[in-house]
Amino acid sequence: MTTNSDTVKNTLDVVSVFATIGSFLEMFTPVFGLIGAVWTVMRITEMIAGKPFSELIRRKKDAVNE
Repeated sequence: MTTNSDTVKNTLDVVSVFATIGSFLEMFTPVFGLIGAVWTVMRITEMIAGKPFSELIRRKKDAVNE
């Protein structure tokens, strides 16, 4: 069973691909292509690491205090 979060992520995945392709075809401004590309890179990183992107970029408090 998919959660609401999964549905939103899957929808944004599809939108980001269309935004990136549309930008390359000059149907959208390059800003939309950049946003789509960044989202796609974030999702690929999540799939490879097996963790949410927010956990991957978060600093460890123990490492900062040392």
